[in-house]
Amino acid sequence: MMTTASAATLPSGHRRIDLLEMRGIVKRFPGVLAVSQVDFDVRAGEVHALLGENGAGKSTLMKLLYGLYQPDGGTVRLNDQEVRIRSPHDAIQHGIGMIHQHFMLVPSLTVAENVALGLNNGNGWQLDLRRIARELSALSERYHLKIDPSRPIWQLAVGEQQRVEILRAIYRGAALLILDEPTAVLTPQEVDDLFRILRQMTSDGHALIFISHKLHEVLAVSTRITVLRDGRKVATIPASDATKPKLAEMMVGRPVVLEYQRAACQPNGERLKLSGVSALSDRGDSGLRQVSLTVHGGEIVGVAGVSGNGQQELAQVIAGLRPVTAGRITITGQEVTNRSPSAVRSRGVAYIPEERMIDGVIKEFSVAENLVLQTHGQEPFARGGLLMNFKAIEQACAEAIHAYEIKTPSTETAIRHLSGGNIQKLVLARELSRDPQVLIAAQPTRGVDIGATEYIHHRLLEERAKGTAILLISEDLDEIRALSDRIAVMYEGQIVGMLENKANIDLSHVGALMAGSRLEGTEAR
Repeated sequence: MMTTASAATLPSGHRRIDLLEMRGIVKRFPGVLAVSQVDFDVRAGEVHALLGENGAGKSTLMKLLYGLYQPDGGTVRLNDQEVRIRSPHDAIQHGIGMIHQHFMLVPSLTVAENVALGLNNGNGWQLDLRRIARELSALSERYHLKIDPSRPIWQLAVGEQQRVEILRAIYRGAALLILDEPTAVLTPQEVDDLFRILRQMTSDGHALIFISHKLHEVLAVSTRITVLRDGRKVATIPASDATKPKLAEMMVGRPVVLEYQRAACQPNGERLKLSGVSALSDRGDSGLRQVSLTVHGGEIVGVAGVSGNGQQELAQVIAGLRPVTAGRITITGQEVTNRSPSAVRSRGVAYIPEERMIDGVIKEFSVAENLVLQTHGQEPFARGGLLMNFKAIEQACAEAIHAYEIKTPSTETAIRHLSGGNIQKLVLARELSRDPQVLIAAQPTRGVDIGATEYIHHRLLEERAKGTAILLISEDLDEIRALSDRIAVMYEGQIVGMLENKANIDLSHVGALMAGSRLEGTEAR
């Protein structure tokens, strides 16, 4: 846990924020009270974490603070002075910066050029990039950011790009920094580096707001924690008084199971096998390179890696959605290389896609229609392959809604009106209804609430117990570690290691593999 610095000095020229207070904040959208009478404050030298499920109001609250939205009620005070923040420019002028989850950088420009974008030169028409680079180097050294101002963004790793975002905010005078899911795309080593940077910032007197769904990170980095639920503040507590179960219960409103008891893996034969599989990415370069992998019935093989290292291509070639340029794929002993998606499904493959709103459902269709997308021409949902049996579809949908705890006004509700977690439950219900031999689960809990995540995890473990072979592709190492029997790590389209997921597994090894370092004795099998 971080502690507030007793003596702190911000970089020269920075306005110090000793205390920021948001009092009685209200924000309404058509038909929705997004934030209701919320109080929140943050002090110099501390990390104040903001927790809540999707739709709890945390992002809305921070967008109000950063000037992206305007409040319908309440006040904001900086150092005991009431302020009105009408835009991000106003926020920056008041010393408030924000690091977005998706970086706002121009890949073709250098670090210094990205920092200079939008700055008022104050000296003729041309910015002094050499001066900016010198000042960035000094800040980089002070905060151990290890960034060369002359390097173009496209040459930097994801963790380095995040450092550039932090460096830019500090350079522009941010005394208070909002970090929105800052660890979502980082390796464990990069997370450790980020936390060291945050500790240096708080010791220098910065105030930090940390938004994350990773409870162990919140506990590791925070001074205080505020939990929102349904647009209202549940409580603010010291991090020293918090535990993961306590925080999860505050977020959801009921006890949540965070640790799973898994029976010993009982593999029962090869179900999925990839032998030297290669494929192109959407950019036309090498997306997969000579990937070999086997998944047995009754086991979960987790695929870990930083986003963009071939995970999407891996799922799509198995599902028949991307052509293979080399190698072979077999399902229960039968080759399905470059077969159609329907042919792959007929071999017993179920697929939970990474982009559920693009590849998993049709937004304009109803809940019932989305449930039978792949089976609407089959018995009992059709007679003779032509006439739809709407009564059977309605009954199956009602049963799925009950069995999978899907919250929807009716079976005829358009899928776009459901929450992300309920849409994902519907996709899960559809895919598992066919009793698959092989389940490809790509980012199955991305963007869903902690309650829905708990439910989906239990369903995956139930499928494992039934003997299904599961390939779990996730960027969340906590999820991978909680569910997997073995962990395959991907880097630049290759499987660079296969690790047994034991209780004492070394996550630093996993992180090293995610960053491209091969280790002895970790060959894929």
